[in-house]
Amino acid sequence: MRRLGAAAVMLSAALTVTACGNGGDTADSGTIEGEITVLTHRTDLIDTVFADYKKKFETKYPGTSVRFEAITDYEGEVRIRMNTKEYGDVLVIPNSITSDQLPTFFEPLGTVEEMGKKYRFVHEQASGDTVYGIAITGNAQGFVYNKKVWTAAGVTEPPKTPADFLAALTAIKAKTDAIPLYTNYKEGWPLGQWEGARGAVSGDPDAVTKLAHDDSPWAEGKEHHIIDSLLYDAVAAKLTEPDPTTTNWENSKQLFGTGKVATMMLGSWAVVQMQAAAPDKADIGYLPFPAQANGSFHSTISGDYKNAININSKNKATARAWVDWFADESNYAVDQGGISPVISEGVPATLADLTAANTKLFELNPPPKGEEGLANKVDTEAEIGLFDGKHRQRLVDAARGASKESKEAIFADLNKRWAEAMKKVS
Repeated sequence: MRRLGAAAVMLSAALTVTACGNGGDTADSGTIEGEITVLTHRTDLIDTVFADYKKKFETKYPGTSVRFEAITDYEGEVRIRMNTKEYGDVLVIPNSITSDQLPTFFEPLGTVEEMGKKYRFVHEQASGDTVYGIAITGNAQGFVYNKKVWTAAGVTEPPKTPADFLAALTAIKAKTDAIPLYTNYKEGWPLGQWEGARGAVSGDPDAVTKLAHDDSPWAEGKEHHIIDSLLYDAVAAKLTEPDPTTTNWENSKQLFGTGKVATMMLGSWAVVQMQAAAPDKADIGYLPFPAQANGSFHSTISGDYKNAININSKNKATARAWVDWFADESNYAVDQGGISPVISEGVPATLADLTAANTKLFELNPPPKGEEGLANKVDTEAEIGLFDGKHRQRLVDAARGASKESKEAIFADLNKRWAEAMKKVS
C-alpha cells in the first residue's frame, strides 16, 4: 500500500473532510482531530493488529486518538446499545440492521454511483442511492480444503459436479485417515455457510432476486436442491464426522490444519484461520462449489461487515477519516486473506486456487427498487433460516438416521413453507 511522506502527513492532518452524497455534506465538515471510539467484533486482534492501526492513524493525523471497544457478543450487545445514541463513533453495521434503517443510525458516506467508482460491495449497505458503510473485507464462497490430504487421495483437480465432489470425498476416506468433510453441525452457523453457494451454481447475478419469486426453490435441478442435496448425500454416505453433535469450531481448525479434516464449506475468510493452524500455509487452499455454468466455475463475492459512522457522533470528521483510512491504507482485507473493498486491488493469494481454476468471481446484483431484502423477508416469514443452519441441521439429522424424514419430504416441506411465506410477504 502507498505510504505518505512526512510532509504529506502533516499536510493531511490540516485538511478537513467533506464527503458528498444525497446533495449535501455526509460527515460534518471539520478538522481531523480529537478522540473517536471504534467498536469492533475482532476481539482477537485488539492488542496486536488494531494497536498497530492506532499508531499509524494517529501518526498520519496528529492530535487524534483512537479508542477501541472489542465486544464478544457483538451482534447482541451493539443492537441493544443502538437503542441509545452511545454506540461509538465508528462501528461495523450489525447484520440485523435492514436497509431502510440505515439512515436512522448511520451517517451517509456518498452516493452509490460515486462510491462505486472506487469500492466494491457498495450496494450491500445502501438505502436508495446512498451508501452508509464500506466493507472491511470481502469474501468468495466455496470450500476450504487441505491440499496435502486431497493430493494424498489422488485428487488434484477441482471437482466439476456434485458427483465428482462425492467421489473425491470417497477417495479421501479410502486412502487417508482424514474426515473427508466436516459439517461443524453443533455450532449451526457453519451450516449456514452453504447458503453462500447460491448464485455460484447458476452463475446468475440475479439469483437472490429470482429466489424471492420462486415458489419451489428446492425443486430438482434448482440451486437449493443441488446445494442441500450435496450436503445430505455426503452425510448419508458417511463422508462426514462420525458424531456431528460433538463438533467444536475452535478444535475443528486444529483438526483441519493438521490434516485430520480434509474439507469444510466456509467463506474465504476462513483460509487465513486454517493456515494459522497448519504446519505449512501452502497446505491450505480454496475450491469453488462443484458446479459449472456455461463451462466455468463461479463464486459470488460479497462484503463482510461494513465500517460506518454513528449518526450521533460528535466527531464525524475524524470518524470519516478512520473509515477511509481503514479501507484505503490499513491493508486489513489483504492481511486477513480477503478481497479488498478497493476495486483497483487484485485477488489475494489466498484465492490462488480459484484463479487457477478460472473461476468467475462476481457480485450479486441488488434487487429492484421496492424489493430490497425481499428474499430475507420471505425466509424470516417461512421460519427456515437459510443462513443460520437450522434447516441444514435437519437435513444432516435425516441423512445420518437420527430422524425418520427423507430428503424428498424435507424439500417438499421447505417448498411449501417458502411458497406460503411468499404470498404473505407480497
